[in-house]
Amino acid sequence: MLYMVIERFKNGDAEPIGKRFKQNGRMMPEGATYHASWVDTAGTCCYQIMETANPELLKAWMSRWDDLVKFEIVSVTTPADFWSKKNLE
Repeated sequence: MLYMVIERFKNGDAEPIGKRFKQNGRMMPEGATYHASWVDTAGTCCYQIMETANPELLKAWMSRWDDLVKFEIVSVTTPADFWSKKNLE
């Protein structure tokens, strides 16, 4: 399953996140996959696409960052998958 992970940097401060990332990498548990990310132009929020069959792995990953980031997780699908499941007549 795909997830849009919305990260809001606490205090709008990306610097501590960047430092931890440089030291430790993404710190993703095995079984969770990072696909892509975008940062807003203000540098206060990041949008990531993650994939995992086990959502508990995202919780484990978030626990490694939640002192610096407030998370919102949204289950998403590709447009092709979405429309293939719709009964269009």
